[in-house]
Amino acid sequence: MAYKAPEGRGYADVAAHFRTLIKGGELAPGDSLPSVAAIREQFGVASKTVSRALALLKSEGLVASRGALGTVVEKTPIVITGADRLNRMAKNGRRYAPGETSSGHRVLRRSVYDPEICTALDLEPGDEALIRIRVFRQDDKPTSMGISVYPPHTTATVPELTEDARMTTQFDQLYTERTGHAVIKGQRTAQARQATPEELEALEIDAPPHSAVAVLVTTVTFHDDHQALGYWEDIYAPGSKVPLGE
Repeated sequence: MAYKAPEGRGYADVAAHFRTLIKGGELAPGDSLPSVAAIREQFGVASKTVSRALALLKSEGLVASRGALGTVVEKTPIVITGADRLNRMAKNGRRYAPGETSSGHRVLRRSVYDPEICTALDLEPGDEALIRIRVFRQDDKPTSMGISVYPPHTTATVPELTEDARMTTQFDQLYTERTGHAVIKGQRTAQARQATPEELEALEIDAPPHSAVAVLVTTVTFHDDHQALGYWEDIYAPGSKVPLGE
């Protein structure tokens, strides 16, 4: 049955539908979107509505017109956050988008002194936590560096986090299965700051010594009804397009 979008918002709903497919990896770079006629029939909207939706996606750099091929997904789509990656896996089981991989996986136990992390996880400065690090890549080019920090009570429940390997199931799903407590994602925030030397190296940014390179950083804390469970930080390479406010 055709989907009928609310009056006055049809183009936004059509754009959101295809944006979700692109973010979820169900439409890969180079894939063609359906024809205007097919989209009209699917959503029950006018040609003008479809044109406005496609124009919006083009303005976001997600799609482009390619002559006889019609409208196709751009080669370099937006870079999603770690929290969005959880949403994508819950919807379609896809950890990576087409052409996306990860490298540099490390698992460390460290004393934590960063005041923001200590506050988020209710830790005292110097308390030990588990840190997982990985670099996400699109077509073998680094796009973001993911850092996740877990307090001891989380790793006690989900010991898979301590293994120096890619997780086959996300921690929130394992935690809920084993405790019966839902994992809640907190407010995601973003800020720009100067990249550290370690971040520049991980993102393969060749910058002169002592130069300032700005990067976008997003953070989010996960918790259940009783306690904080994890703190995630994503650091994005300059030029990355990151969806926010969703």
